[in-house]
Amino acid sequence: MKIISYNVNGIRAALTKGFLDWAKATNADVICLQETKAQKEQLDLTLFKELYPHNYWFSADKKGYSGVAILSKIEPQKIVYGTGIDYMDFEGRNLRVDFDNFSVMSMYLPSGTNGHRLDFKLKYMADFQQYINQLKKTVPNLIICGDYNICHKAIDIHDPIRNANVSGFLPEEREWLDQFIKSGFIDSFRMFNKEPHQYSWWSYRANARNNNKGWRIDYNLVSESLQNKLKRAYILPEAKHSDHCPVVIEIENN
Repeated sequence: MKIISYNVNGIRAALTKGFLDWAKATNADVICLQETKAQKEQLDLTLFKELYPHNYWFSADKKGYSGVAILSKIEPQKIVYGTGIDYMDFEGRNLRVDFDNFSVMSMYLPSGTNGHRLDFKLKYMADFQQYINQLKKTVPNLIICGDYNICHKAIDIHDPIRNANVSGFLPEEREWLDQFIKSGFIDSFRMFNKEPHQYSWWSYRANARNNNKGWRIDYNLVSESLQNKLKRAYILPEAKHSDHCPVVIEIENN
């Protein structure tokens, strides 16, 4: 089973850049989207039906902002919109589908780059950790796909020294992600790939993508209980519908 996480930075814009042709060629079983920036009623859902008959959208209350979705070829047993925590769900940042052998979540962690939003992000991180701690008691086999807006280690960012005081690479953010992983998850990409200079997001400024001056902030974190099921994990930097690129895992579904 191939699962992709992709921050599309606006699904309507991505559609104009060939997103559906790319999705057809990639032939993923599940695609988790973040930052869809659209209400469900603003989309022609028939565009997705042929490839992904089971598609679910969880939008922010604020139009043109945030939002997550899951596109699936396989019908899930259960769909869970949000976390039940109001301030999180107002921004449309969490959507989960449960399959027979594991559950897949599309998650979009806030950015902390705009003033007070750092405090909001840190609160979100703490509350999300508590939510997942409880969720794992009943849903132990979790795959949390998404844009975490955090680089875990120096290897995950092109210039760790100059970015040491920038949100996304702050010590408290990195420590949270480190502890979150240690609470029972695997960074699937690093399980298979140890090399530097592999990123999932590039600024639109200063020709950053062509120069590969990027950040790895998109992850497929997989419950340790599923480690033996993981077959591959990789990044697709050639996909250019967004300032992010897709991150992929292949996992046994049995």
